[in-house]
Amino acid sequence: MTANGWFQITLFLLIILAITKPFGVYMARVFTGEKTFLDPVARPIERLIYHLTGVDETHEMHWTEYTIAMLLFSVVSMILLYLILRTQQWLPLNPQKFGALPPDLAFNTAASFTTNTNWQAYSGETTMSYFSQMAGLAYHNFVSAATGIAIAIAFVRGIARREKETIGNFWVDFTRSCLWVLLPVCLVVALFFVSQGTIQNFKPYVTSHLVDPQTINVTGADGKTASQLISTQVIPGGPVASQEAIKMYGTNGGGFFNANSAHPFENPTPLTDFVQIILIFAIASGLTYTLGRMTGSQRHGWAVWGAMAFLFVVCVFFAYRAEARGNPLLHGVSQTASASQSGGNMEGKEVRYGIADSALFATVTTDASCGAINAQHDSFTPLGGLIPLVNMMFGEVVFGGVGAGLYGMLVFVVLAVFIAGLMVGRTPEYLGKKIEAYDVKMAMLSVLIFSFLTLIFTAISVITTFGKAAITNPGPHGLSQILYAYVSTAANNGSAFSGGNWNSLWYNISTGFNTLLGRFLPVIPILALAGNLARKKIVPESAGTFPVTTPLFASLLVGVVVIVSALTFFPALSLGPILEHLLMNAGKVF
Repeated sequence: MTANGWFQITLFLLIILAITKPFGVYMARVFTGEKTFLDPVARPIERLIYHLTGVDETHEMHWTEYTIAMLLFSVVSMILLYLILRTQQWLPLNPQKFGALPPDLAFNTAASFTTNTNWQAYSGETTMSYFSQMAGLAYHNFVSAATGIAIAIAFVRGIARREKETIGNFWVDFTRSCLWVLLPVCLVVALFFVSQGTIQNFKPYVTSHLVDPQTINVTGADGKTASQLISTQVIPGGPVASQEAIKMYGTNGGGFFNANSAHPFENPTPLTDFVQIILIFAIASGLTYTLGRMTGSQRHGWAVWGAMAFLFVVCVFFAYRAEARGNPLLHGVSQTASASQSGGNMEGKEVRYGIADSALFATVTTDASCGAINAQHDSFTPLGGLIPLVNMMFGEVVFGGVGAGLYGMLVFVVLAVFIAGLMVGRTPEYLGKKIEAYDVKMAMLSVLIFSFLTLIFTAISVITTFGKAAITNPGPHGLSQILYAYVSTAANNGSAFSGGNWNSLWYNISTGFNTLLGRFLPVIPILALAGNLARKKIVPESAGTFPVTTPLFASLLVGVVVIVSALTFFPALSLGPILEHLLMNAGKVF
């Protein structure tokens, strides 16, 4: 580990802290209907949308109506994307003449992008037309992110309101998320990316002649090896910058190219790389301040932010440490048995970013439900790869995805308050509202759904031939590959170890359903919890009330997140990355 590496990490956290309040204040004003500087532009567009769609912006929804509206919109959007992918050979902006996606891959992709997961079992530059990338994938990057923000705001309203039967209007929250929060920043950031070298065009791919042709050995279908001269290279193009901005800001993560943010056309410079990771946390961090402002308890918002920041710092420390130490079996300059990789583990990393930035990027993208990568997590050391897994196993509540991180953490807040109430022997209270049996049941249901989906699908895959067919490494690393795939899709992250062969009928169908169930099943009890909290009366604080604004509460919240995840997933981690680390130190690698 180096001083320069820690400077990058520290600077990143300080910038996130600095933008939390302005972002939070702005979003609070947007969703409470207060005036903002964008109103003269966005408000007429908003009114036009409501006029064309027949939405009554003054209509308030019960939690069941809010949930149904959200689910119906998601279903229709998913069907639309599926149809685009199945018919892209007949649609415009397809200069490479790519054909339709197979049904199972089209289903997987449609489910993935609808749920803000962006799991990609394909290579974008050899599969997707420009129209599919823009009208299909980039569109879903916006609407899936806006849906997550809307759900989070509805939950915050449920906490803030007193004796109300409604939690807002989904269509209004969704529209305002797009017009006021997502679109303006993405427009500016996309132009910035273009200025730095991210491509943005509709040109066909270019075939260029290599200055230094290469001869390679190719094995044919008959098993015979023949030499082949490579003298040309196909250079892809496309509208990348516009998709890159919302990919990061909306914590979507789906790359225009297969290499994602390790590709120089998506992420050309260290500056664009640093901006990308700031974008990942920007909305999620700001929403903690929005929570405090809308509930009238700003210190509570900061307590939640502090818990998230603490977990982030711990995780990035261990990821950086593991990658900086490298593999002890690969000796450094000293050539002694005790020496590790000279300079740390650079396998699978971009030289222009280095170890510190790669560890930071991996931690941020799996703390949030982003899934973008600038290094191959499959090439991390066992403990380095453990950190992205653990981040997702927390439920991606360490800042988390846009909206999803906040409402996921608020579920743990309810559980922490409940546990604190048990400790002092009285009915737990959260910001003046009593937490009762129904609230705890809904909170636990949303938590258990995630772990159930992950472990069930992993268990099926590791005992079946069609499941094990995806493994490219034997032993515990192969288990980690499968476990990572289902944790990532259930948590709506979308990143992969990138070492498995995931484009098969089983994995396309199973991970597709995993993304849908992992996104929408937990949301139903969460919105039910929001509706129940909105109906409650406010009770005055007393000497027995456990404060939710102190470092003690933040510590308890961290403990609940860690313990719930550890008790659920520690056995699987023990058989995967932890066992691989122990075997590596004993001299065996996979």
